[in-house]
Amino acid sequence: MRKHWVIIEFGISKQFLNFGAFSYKAKYQFKMKSSVINKIFLAFIIFYITDMPANAGIKDDDDPPLTRILFVFDASQSMHAMWHTDTRIAVAKDLLIDIVDSLRHVPHVQMALRVFGHQSHHTPQDCDDTKLEVGFWDGNATRIIRTIREITPRGTTPIAGSLEAAKDDFPPCDDCRNIIILITDGIERCGGDPCEVSQRLQKKGIFLRPFIIGVGRDFSKEFECVGEYFDARNEDQFRASLNIAISQALKATTAQINLLDIYGNPTESNIPVTFYDPDTGEIKKNVVHTMNHRGLPDTLYFLSTAYNYDMVVHTMPPVKVNDISVTPGKHNIIAAETPRGSLEVVVGGRTPVDYPVIVRKAGSMVTLNVQSTTDVPKKYLTGNYDLEIHSLPRIIIEDVEIEQNHVTTVELPQPGVASIRLLSNGYGMVLKETDDGLELVYRLKENVKNEILNLMPGNYRVVFRSRGATATYHTIVKPFVVESGIAKTIHVR
Repeated sequence: MRKHWVIIEFGISKQFLNFGAFSYKAKYQFKMKSSVINKIFLAFIIFYITDMPANAGIKDDDDPPLTRILFVFDASQSMHAMWHTDTRIAVAKDLLIDIVDSLRHVPHVQMALRVFGHQSHHTPQDCDDTKLEVGFWDGNATRIIRTIREITPRGTTPIAGSLEAAKDDFPPCDDCRNIIILITDGIERCGGDPCEVSQRLQKKGIFLRPFIIGVGRDFSKEFECVGEYFDARNEDQFRASLNIAISQALKATTAQINLLDIYGNPTESNIPVTFYDPDTGEIKKNVVHTMNHRGLPDTLYFLSTAYNYDMVVHTMPPVKVNDISVTPGKHNIIAAETPRGSLEVVVGGRTPVDYPVIVRKAGSMVTLNVQSTTDVPKKYLTGNYDLEIHSLPRIIIEDVEIEQNHVTTVELPQPGVASIRLLSNGYGMVLKETDDGLELVYRLKENVKNEILNLMPGNYRVVFRSRGATATYHTIVKPFVVESGIAKTIHVR
């Protein structure tokens, strides 16, 4: 049994920008055998991840996503080489077994094991020598440990092929964080491109940026494009690198979306939000913004940090925030300015009247929304809007101001009812008298003798000619007045 006495010091600061910082710092010094350091370190990390206070920004009303850690283990022939006190394979096995054993009871974590270079001898080279030895399921730590102990290094190093095969190791899951920890003492030996494979699969959301632990010498130039590389030139560095990789893997990447009012406070909520891949436009995540039971923006768990995001907040009009960078293993704050007020358009009087109302930004002809005079108030970003009410005649109201947390009410008069009765079918229209002349309000139907119209109060006239009349002087002009809430019959003779 190897015995090394070491001093280790932990310094951890937990601080989240979530309306008041919670600060917790701890430093401890231990003097102990290195064979138990892994378990102590992992226990501390597990406490750090699972025992955060409620106001530290981690969601406590719903379970976090399942973290799935796939260990990709190098069992190529070179792992037989001596490395300080033992062979590389022996040291790697011992440390990996300690890690697996420490993780067996961590909630919301599953593990799996893929091994390469262990099925075929080095000569002739077998570049298909990679196998998922233990898949993902709960309670498989004992199986993984037993499999690690039985591994015998034999063959070559197909890293790209192993990463490519790993895409099928993660069963379908809508809410999982897929992590790869690659342990190797060499570089790609089968002509593949680990960088291309890793980046492509990260883009597809198959797994997060991998962790690579290089055993024996520095492979950073070869692996920095694959994932986060740790250089383990000796046993202590290997142990530290593996612990750091695990601690980062256990840290969920979270965010809160602060929808800000005009005062810069995150008071807006209950709005759909979409995250896109800015390069492809692919939808990456849909959520409806929510306030948690503490009245703070709820926590969002990110499933990938391989790329930046574009975010669209589906207010009216929508608000877009481009090129959002999400820091792995951190609680990220994403802010958007979304101050809103409400608009209602109502018809006065006792009888409800349903008119469509087209809402546009002031000075724009682009339709933003269509609401109704019978709707509850609708929320819009603060600012000025133009309204087009589909009454008879249509009403245009410009520069209606929407203010923060205020309901702007536009009230229309109750229409009157005009029952127009014709002696015969023919050609006619209803015109409204305005200061600028006559405005066309409605074209009468050629094959209908009686029509009932809801008209806004005002002075009107019917201009009509019977279908059978052959001279212009047979045109009939019938003036009439519409009063709010009053019905009248107009006989056109």
